[in-house]
This record gives sequence, C-alpha cells and structure tokens, in this order.
Amino acid sequence: MTEQDKEVDTNPPREYHGRMEDNHSQFDTIDLAYAEAGAGEPLVFIHGLGGSRADWELQVPSLAPPYRVITPDLRGHGLSPKPAGPYRIELFAADVAMLLRRIVARPAHVVGLSLGGAVAQQLALDAPDLVRSLVLVNTAARFMSAGWRKRLMGVRRFAATYLGGMQAVAEDVAQQLFPRLEQAALRSEAVQRLTANDPRTYRDSLMAVARFDSTDRLSSIACPTLVISGDQDYAVPMAAKRHLAEQIPYSRLVVIPHSGHATPADQPEAFNEALLTFLREAS
Repeated sequence: MTEQDKEVDTNPPREYHGRMEDNHSQFDTIDLAYAEAGAGEPLVFIHGLGGSRADWELQVPSLAPPYRVITPDLRGHGLSPKPAGPYRIELFAADVAMLLRRIVARPAHVVGLSLGGAVAQQLALDAPDLVRSLVLVNTAARFMSAGWRKRLMGVRRFAATYLGGMQAVAEDVAQQLFPRLEQAALRSEAVQRLTANDPRTYRDSLMAVARFDSTDRLSSIACPTLVISGDQDYAVPMAAKRHLAEQIPYSRLVVIPHSGHATPADQPEAFNEALLTFLREAS
C-alpha cells in the first residue's frame, strides 16, 4: 500500500438518482444514476460505449480526495434509464450538463473515454461554463474518419447484437481491449460488464458514435485540454488523437506506453499520474 493509498477515503461512493429539469433545453433530458466520492474541486468521469461508472474503479481511490469525483452512468448504460432512441452525442452531453447544473456549483474537470470523450467534447462546446478543463482519452473528433477497418468493426458489432446478442459482442470487444495472457482477469470482467448491456440501447449508442463529428468546432474549445492515447489503441488511430491536440487551442498529447483502448484499466498507474499532473496545472 502506498502513502497515497493510506490517505484515501475508504467510505463507499454515495449514489444518487438526481432529478434533471431544464425548460430551456431542446433535449428531453433524463435522470442519470451517478456516484460521488471525496471532496474538493469537482472531477467528472464519463465512461465509454457499453461501460458504466464502474469502469473508473481504478481512478476513484486515487483521486477522491483531493477531488470531488462524480461518475455518472450515461443514458442507456449502467443504472440510468434506457429510453428508446435515437441517441445523439448532444443528448448524452445535455444529460450530463443537467446533472452538473443540479449538483455542482462551479465548473468541473471533465474526463471522457472513447464515447465519453465525444460527450466531453460536446459538453465543452455546448456548456463551456460547466467545464474547467478537459481530458480526452482514446477518442476522436470524428470516429468514422478512422477508415474501413473501423467502419467494418462497427458494422460487425452492430450486427452481432442481433445475431448473437450481447454475449457475442462482449467476448469480441473484451478480447480486443485486453488481448494479453496476463490480462485474463480484466478480460473476464469486461465480458461480464458488457454482457449486461441492453442490445437496443447499445445499438443506439453505437449509432450516436457513428454520427458524431466535432471537427469544425474544435478550435472553439477554450479550456485547458489533455489528450491521452494508449500507444496500442486498436480502435482510434493515433492520427485522430494528434488531430485533437493540434486543433484544440490549449491542448497537448500524452502517450501511455503498453496500453490499448482501455488505458484507465490496463495502465492505471501511468494514467492516474498523467491525469493528476494535468489537473494540478489546470486547477
């Protein structure tokens, strides 16, 4: 146990189902399930496709405290409601914005992984008053620009939800996320978590990812931004992450060695160190 571990608040995260209302929103926002732990500046983690707040379990103990860590489940995921689609990244971001306006009295540091990174970008664009800094992990401004391999992967995954259900999708995704022998435990846990998804909302979320494109608006993101990339990310090319770092004005790219698409899980110590270094600078 490190000295940092000894200082961690061992009380379990508090869970809420807050009521989100906004008469001025063009979206029908919903109640998001979320957990909260620690105290300090607000720090929001937004999970990826088919994930949940549980995906940040290797970050929360290291960051809460010194931060007030908030981990929502996006609509269609985890314990949040699963209304009928279509889903859009703007809709995911509107849900998160309503949550933050409800429970946070100041701008938050926002971390997003993959799909969550798209949501984080959209949040910074649509509600810049809510975002103090941005951390974009293995994500892109436009996922469908990644080429035919990425497109075929998405089509295969979409079809698999019909043909083999979430079990088939889960096994395929988990193998790509955690391909090494020593990652068997991570792979098994990923299968279990992904299988719990509703096939319909998974498809709706996958389509939201396919439609997302923030390319023309990246220069409008005005907050300090860190782009984190695993050097072995199978899902999002390095060029897409370099593009983010080049187009967002106050940003830089950090590459985590020996890491795939799920960097917070496969290299948690290196990820947490890079994140904490950036947050100290952005605070």
